[in-house]
Amino acid sequence: MTFDQFISDWQSPSPTLLVHTSGSTGKPKPMLVEKSRMEASARITCRFLGLQPGDTALLCMPLDYIAGKMVCVRSLVWNLRLIRVEPCGHPLQHLDEVPTFAAMVPMQVYNSLQADNELRMLKQIKHLIIGGGAISHELEATLRTFPNAVWSTYGMTETLSHIALRRLSGANASEWYTPFDGVDVSLNKDGCLVINAPEVCATTLTTNDIAEIDSDGRRFRIRGRRDNVVCSGGIKMQIEEIEAKLQAHTDVPLIITKRADEKFGETIVLLAECNDIEPIKELCREWLSKYEQPHAYICVERLPQTETGKPARAEAMRIASDYMIK
Repeated sequence: MTFDQFISDWQSPSPTLLVHTSGSTGKPKPMLVEKSRMEASARITCRFLGLQPGDTALLCMPLDYIAGKMVCVRSLVWNLRLIRVEPCGHPLQHLDEVPTFAAMVPMQVYNSLQADNELRMLKQIKHLIIGGGAISHELEATLRTFPNAVWSTYGMTETLSHIALRRLSGANASEWYTPFDGVDVSLNKDGCLVINAPEVCATTLTTNDIAEIDSDGRRFRIRGRRDNVVCSGGIKMQIEEIEAKLQAHTDVPLIITKRADEKFGETIVLLAECNDIEPIKELCREWLSKYEQPHAYICVERLPQTETGKPARAEAMRIASDYMIK
């Protein structure tokens, strides 16, 4: 979608706008969302960050998905001056001015850290929000030293972008997400996060994210997704937690997935972008418990990803199952 197409849709008489989910656990799904709720979400974010009319906002993500659309809506609702660049891996590369506010995915932030001129500009962005994928331990450690506010977002298409932020930079850096005012969270019987955000979502939303709520009853942190639990021989393990253990000690791109097994019910499978799997096997033996050891290792040319850069979990499971058949 082009910017002009988005503006045309936004200014149309229709009270709703068509968006698509990211497709991280399956095919992207279309859904109609109310423009009034998108406006409410935009006001909540701008108010939380203390943005002022006339501030600049960088649009560097595709307008096909909610993240890019919401950058535009925030600019329209809060009278921000939009700086537009084509979605790419180095969104700051050709900029002449530092935006006040920017929303990026982890890959864009990582790339920007590698070039001195982009790094200088990145550090000058007053409010940088990062979403759309996991933030590695190394990236988080680097961002902790940034002089301005860097935030990790929590949200999804159904909540019209984020409903909570956690600070990554400075003395207030935290592993806990703080919900916006008017947003309440709880856990269901399976330990999954339940969101009540009436300004942006008409119904209470039960997520598949296994979470922990802080003693204050508001802040929360995410352990992983319910559908990313491997139950092998009666032992339940969280895929994201296994990945985090390995990613702290290697730069090799990898995904942990699972496949059905007659004996154990499910077993762990590791996919890695490499030609030699032996170093990864050694890494697993060193850093994973005996229950977390993969039963199969698969070298792939490219890890399956969605268009927004998230791990394509359903496709990873398909690769693991096909490998078993072969």
